[in-house]
Amino acid sequence: MSQGNPLFNEKAYEQAVRNIRVEEAMTLQGTVNKTFALLFLCVVAGMFAWKNYQALAGYTTMIAIATFIVAMIVIFRKTSAPVLAPIYAIGEGLVLGIVSAAYNSAYQGIVAQAVSITLLVFALMLFLYKTGIIKVTRGFVIAVTAATCAIALFYLGSLVVGLFGVNVPYFTSTSGVAIVVNIVICIVAAMNFAIDFHFIDQLTSQITAPKYMEWYAGFSLMVTLVWLYLEVLRLLARSRNR
Repeated sequence: MSQGNPLFNEKAYEQAVRNIRVEEAMTLQGTVNKTFALLFLCVVAGMFAWKNYQALAGYTTMIAIATFIVAMIVIFRKTSAPVLAPIYAIGEGLVLGIVSAAYNSAYQGIVAQAVSITLLVFALMLFLYKTGIIKVTRGFVIAVTAATCAIALFYLGSLVVGLFGVNVPYFTSTSGVAIVVNIVICIVAAMNFAIDFHFIDQLTSQITAPKYMEWYAGFSLMVTLVWLYLEVLRLLARSRNR
C-alpha cells in the first residue's frame, strides 16, 4: 500500500490489521455511519457556538489548542478513535462556529456560500473518484502528500514566527498572488479526498481492518472537510475585499 494522506499511511494500516477477528472488521457502511455521526456532532456544536459567539469568542484559542491535542492523540493512537474522535468533532465544531460567526458578521452570507462550495467539492471529488476520472496512483499520492506537508509546514512556520511578532503577509493580503495561492491550497485539500476514498476502499474491500478504524476514517474525512471549508472561507473573504 502506498503512502497517502498523512492521516492514512501504510504503517497505520499494518498495525491496524494485526490480530483482529473477521466479525469485528471495518465495513464501508460502518465508516459512512461513523462519519455522519462525527459530522452531526460537529454541526450541533457549531450551531451552539454560533448562537453563543460573544460568550465563547474569548475561549477560541484554548478550545482550538485542546482540539488539536485530541487530534494528535487520535493520529498517534488510533485505538482511541471511538472515544476521542467524537470529542474532536465537538471541539472542532465549537471552533468552526466561533470562526464562522466572526466571518459572517463581517461578510453577510459568506458562511452559507463556503458550506455549499465545500459540499459541492466533496461530492465532485467522490464522483471523479468513483468514475475513475481521478486515479489514485502512487505518483498522485506522493505529489498530494508532499504538497499537503509543505502547506502544513508553512502554516506551522507562520504560527511560530507569529509568536515573535512577525507578520506573514499571506494571511492578511488580498492580492492576486495571495488569491492564487489560496486557490492552490483549496485544490490540494480537495485532492486529499481522493486519497481518503482510496484508502477507505482498500480497508473495507482488500484488507480486514479492525472496527475502530471506522471512527478513524471518519475522523480523517472530517479533518479534510474542515480544512477545505476554512480555506474556502478565507478565499471568499479575500474575493470580497478586492
